[in-house]
Amino acid sequence: MYHTIRKLSGPCRLKLSTPTLIARHSPNALLHRCYATAQLDLPALDRIWRQKWSDNQQLEQRRLGPDPSTTSFSQERDAQNSADHMYILSMFPYPSGNLHLGHLRVYTIADAVARYHKLRGRNVLLPMGWDAFGLPAENAAIDRGIDPAEWTRDNITRMKEQLELMNGAFDWSREFATCDPDFYKHTQKLFLLLRQSGLVTRQRAIVNWDPVDKTVLANEQVDSEGRSWRSGAQVEQRPLEQWFFRITEFKEALLHGLDELAKEDCWPERVLAMQRNWLGRTTGARYRFPLAADNQSLLKDLEYLEIYTTRPETVFGVQFIAISPDSKLAKDLASSDSKVHEYLESLQGMTETNMQGYQIPYIKAYNPVGRVGTEFLSQTDPLPVFIAPYVRGDYETGAVMGVPAHDTRDFAFWQQNSLSGDVKYAITPDPTGSFPEIDGPYLESGYMTELAGKYSQKSSDEVVESIVEQIQSKTNLAELRTKWKLRDWLISRQRYWGTPIPIIHCESCGPQPVPDDQLPVELPKVDHHWAGGRAGNPLESATDWVNTPCPKCHGPAKRDTDTMDTFVDSSWYYMRFADPHNQDSPISEIAARSRLPVDIYIGGVEHAILHLLYARFFYKAIMGSFHSKKGKDMTNSMTDPSHDFSHEPFKRLITQGMVHGKTFLDPESGRFLKPDEIDLSNPTEPKVVASGKLPIITHEKMSKSKHNGVDPTTFISKHGADATRAHILFQAPVAEVLNWDDDKIAGVVRWLRRVYDHVYKLAATIQNADDDSIPFDGKGYFTKREAGLNATNEERATHWEDSMSVWRTVQESISSVTTSYDKVYALNTVVSTLMSLTNTIIDKPEASRRVRLAATTDLIRLMAPIAPAFAEECWHVLHPNENMLFDKAAPVRWPVPDGSLPFLQTDRVKCTVAVNGKKRCMVDIPLKPVDIEDSKELERWITEQILNVPGAQERLSTPENDIRKATKVFVMKGGKSVNYLMPKRSKM
Repeated sequence: MYHTIRKLSGPCRLKLSTPTLIARHSPNALLHRCYATAQLDLPALDRIWRQKWSDNQQLEQRRLGPDPSTTSFSQERDAQNSADHMYILSMFPYPSGNLHLGHLRVYTIADAVARYHKLRGRNVLLPMGWDAFGLPAENAAIDRGIDPAEWTRDNITRMKEQLELMNGAFDWSREFATCDPDFYKHTQKLFLLLRQSGLVTRQRAIVNWDPVDKTVLANEQVDSEGRSWRSGAQVEQRPLEQWFFRITEFKEALLHGLDELAKEDCWPERVLAMQRNWLGRTTGARYRFPLAADNQSLLKDLEYLEIYTTRPETVFGVQFIAISPDSKLAKDLASSDSKVHEYLESLQGMTETNMQGYQIPYIKAYNPVGRVGTEFLSQTDPLPVFIAPYVRGDYETGAVMGVPAHDTRDFAFWQQNSLSGDVKYAITPDPTGSFPEIDGPYLESGYMTELAGKYSQKSSDEVVESIVEQIQSKTNLAELRTKWKLRDWLISRQRYWGTPIPIIHCESCGPQPVPDDQLPVELPKVDHHWAGGRAGNPLESATDWVNTPCPKCHGPAKRDTDTMDTFVDSSWYYMRFADPHNQDSPISEIAARSRLPVDIYIGGVEHAILHLLYARFFYKAIMGSFHSKKGKDMTNSMTDPSHDFSHEPFKRLITQGMVHGKTFLDPESGRFLKPDEIDLSNPTEPKVVASGKLPIITHEKMSKSKHNGVDPTTFISKHGADATRAHILFQAPVAEVLNWDDDKIAGVVRWLRRVYDHVYKLAATIQNADDDSIPFDGKGYFTKREAGLNATNEERATHWEDSMSVWRTVQESISSVTTSYDKVYALNTVVSTLMSLTNTIIDKPEASRRVRLAATTDLIRLMAPIAPAFAEECWHVLHPNENMLFDKAAPVRWPVPDGSLPFLQTDRVKCTVAVNGKKRCMVDIPLKPVDIEDSKELERWITEQILNVPGAQERLSTPENDIRKATKVFVMKGGKSVNYLMPKRSKM
């Protein structure tokens, strides 16, 4: 059994017990190491180093000053003076009460990247807070009869405790919840600023009403089946007075900004494509279809139906016109036609997927193409007009031209309503212009058919403008138009748990902004509402709160009882993290200049449209507005034209994949099985307890109904945070789905244990050697000592070869790992590279102690962002008198390549040199060039290379042993061995 006694000022691991571990972290403890019985206790290491980091943080706070606002200002001042800052942000969580593995994955990624940049010497901001408003808290309050604020605060406390277990380096001094009045005071200020800038409107609109949650939903919150994104209820259409942000004013800026974000893969192409599609910029045409009725008075002076289409070239294939049930024409007809009225009544509760239409028998429409000239006589027939549920009243003119040959919904409507005749193909894939022989719509570009007259056989893409211009010039019934799918952002919510809209309604003065000195407008206490378990908006009945004087005329008035969409909070929270203690402004000028925009933003791709689009709008609108004002704080001080804050809030976007859990299904019923219904006594062959059969095993999104969830806190308490973090990062590339498997963490734990044992064994060999305190210069070491290869001693040669192999792997690993941390998406390769580096260091015991110590030191620094507590422990064992790796004031620096790699490359070969069959030395020379074939040329080349090695020339070019005078040269194994036969010396 190996023993060593060593005096250290840092920790050394003896036992599993926490008290022993803590005791050994006292300075100048005399430590005894027994390798055969020592064990690694990762959870204990977590507790010890979290406490040390906390103590170190408190020391730094005392250095900066006790006042939070002073601390914030000092930090921002320091950051402003440093160009090398880094703002890393993970999408803040909703405080549901329990941390899940999805949370753990995104925050592990963010923390690892942040710690990496800290070790690179950057001033890193890694904040954490809570997206605390929203329906879940309010619904929980109704179910439990408690205030949503109480439920939310309890959940925040619980989730913060869970987050702290993951060894994160979050700056908790900047923590806030969006339900804090100190936060939503500034949300209200921003609302009023946008209103002052003309970017807020209030108007009556047909809105999406969720009958379960009893609130309005934005279009983005309704799925393709017309259901609420949260409650799943079938959404109803209701007319209400609502508040809107005029995001459409920024549509061009939002679209053009995507081009910048696409450069150098700053944002994933998938997200960019989703945003482009949501903005929906299209170039098309607006056609006017003349109308005729049996009784012209029914049309009420309506001469045309204006219709916008993104495919103007398909106008030759129009076979019917469809109008929305919500269109003015449909409603006008319903007032005088009982059948139309009955049909519209029958549509209540129907979805837009309903294809059963109603043909208006006494109204016809005419294709504008038929008015162009004689060549289009086939287009002069009247077109039937339908009321069709699939046509949206809020999109464009509320009418579409039905082209069943080139649109899937038009084709489905054509079939559902049994319209007679063949569909008319205006476009075909055949260059000859022949009609396609297909049973269904043709949706691609192609060639115009004979229906297009003179455009027949021409490319459909190339004739669009010409077609529209001809119709326009002949009839004035067409014009080219650019249209957008994007609609203004509806932010009104008829719920309690959100930011109150800071508007007071006065019958005399109209809507008035709440004065700045009266902000925030806080939510009133309505305990009776929660105790009664009532749904709906309690603000409407909070009379003491609602009734208030008008700020302009001081007469009786009422507060607005709507609250803001919670996406408003998450659209600017990243700005507030830069200056969270500012009482006067959302963010100061100095904080904005030093911290914004966010350098790396990390979160799920499910936020690609709503949150990210709104956040981009807010940044452009708010920062651009502030930029144009003058004054003392951010709301009117961004006057320097060199600082344009109107661009993008997130320089890089990292979207991590989901975490799927192992899921067991009954092979007969397909039912999801609970853990106690599976026999795992043989983990490689689980069985269904009830039947003894093999279950179906899949990996699916974790949920309670599938019984496949994993409690991360339980996992961390068992395996330790660092092993869990490494396991999460190792199992899958960042962007891909992680199929969680508890058992696979064993490999990570073995790796950490192997590093741990190696560190202690290596520490025992140091014994205060003088050269161990000097930073290792790999380039100088291997350049100066290259002559050592000339030794004939095999042991020395092996020692040197192992040293070179270890240091070569170190240099390659530094480059590879650094690149992976920079790219983020390849963090899984960091762990695999470090495992390989560990194997090389440990498997090359003949390498010099200095090289192994330097290599291990670099290994610890490279793994520190992923396993910070474990790395701190190993670092302190090897370097007990140095700062902690993550010391707040002076963190240890990241390793960089030292320039030695060219001297360590594998394109060189160890060459054993013998003279007359007797080994004289071993030298390191380049591999034989492939273009040297002639044996005489090879002999000359290899002799020259040998003599170029320092030390070899003195030994092999003496008058007695000048290898250049050899009578015969034998080159073997491609240059790995050379034997020189020298001429016999004459006897004296």
